Amino acid sequence: MKPSYQDLRVWQHAMDLVVRVYAETQGFPREELYGLTSQMRSAAVSIPSNIAEGKGRSTGRDRNLFFCHARGSLLELQTQILIAERLKILEASSAGELTNLAADIGRMLNALIQSMRGPEGPK
Repeated sequence: MKPSYQDLRVWQHAMDLVVRVYAETQGFPREELYGLTSQMRSAAVSIPSNIAEGKGRSTGRDRNLFFCHARGSLLELQTQILIAERLKILEASSAGELTNLAADIGRMLNALIQSMRGPEGPK
């Protein structure tokens, strides 16, 4: 049976990050519902969503494009975590845990993207 996107460790860890982001943003101030809360949740959800979409593409170039989109969403989320910490909406310990999780996912995504690249570009 062909491996599914759900078999990818990076997708599994990204799903864990989504759950953590939702839990952390639950305690954000109500006035941030359409601000940081929404932005962070959207960026977090985009990470595993783009990994799944990339896995479903038929060409290596298309797959790599969506894996790069996932990396972009991850960097967006990391920036939002720092903003929330600076605004004192997110505790430093929680921000650190989210940042570490995100960094691990970033390393996995970078490895996945690199594995798709050959001397002539995406496989």
